[in-house]
Amino acid sequence: MNKREFIKLAGLAGVAALGNPSGIMAAAPAARKGASVLNGNVKAPFEVPPLPYGYDALEPHIDKATMEIHHDKHHGAYVKNLNDAVKGSSYESLTLEQILAKVKPEDKAVRNNAGGHFNHSLFWTLLSPQKTTPSDKLKAAINETFTSWEKFQEIFNTAAKGVFGSGWAWLIVTPGKKLSVISTPNQDNPLMDNIVKERGTPILALDVWEHAYYLKYHNVRADYVTAFWNLVNWTEVDKLYAAAIK
Repeated sequence: MNKREFIKLAGLAGVAALGNPSGIMAAAPAARKGASVLNGNVKAPFEVPPLPYGYDALEPHIDKATMEIHHDKHHGAYVKNLNDAVKGSSYESLTLEQILAKVKPEDKAVRNNAGGHFNHSLFWTLLSPQKTTPSDKLKAAINETFTSWEKFQEIFNTAAKGVFGSGWAWLIVTPGKKLSVISTPNQDNPLMDNIVKERGTPILALDVWEHAYYLKYHNVRADYVTAFWNLVNWTEVDKLYAAAIK
């Protein structure tokens, strides 16, 4: 399969997976200024937030074509389908985080697309083309929890590589203010009270759906997971950690 064929297939596969019966993937709509889903106040209709960097800014670790498809096509489809799913329902008046807290396993369209929107909106902010380092406070908490920084990365990498099929790896702050590494399938996340076993506040996330890495890494997820550590926006992780332990 060449690059052009994969791009075409990725777009169509994303539509099918998200339940778009028309077979047409919507482009990402323009985002409202200051309307980040991560501020807890945004309600439907939801919109795709712009990337905080250029499509090519994460190269060579994540390529431009992947970022264009991933952000504009896949994330765009989650947003479109989420707006369609909540319209006229009890979820329509809720913020995205409220939807995640209340969604039930049987509400598949809302579950998949609300998760997809939140997960990706967070993920973009956790990547940076600039080299960053974690704060001493976060490093100390990681060392205390996982015995060493290297052990933490090993545990996180194992979680990411061990997801069967598609999903996410997370570093979370538990309700008890402790750090934990977990993984979730598909677009589930640790804010889903009625779905995940271990709930918590996500402060680091890695998307291990194939559309996140296939163009560059093909089926070698392990190489993508390794490359991820070159891009982590530790400044943002620190902010999320500080807010979560208050």
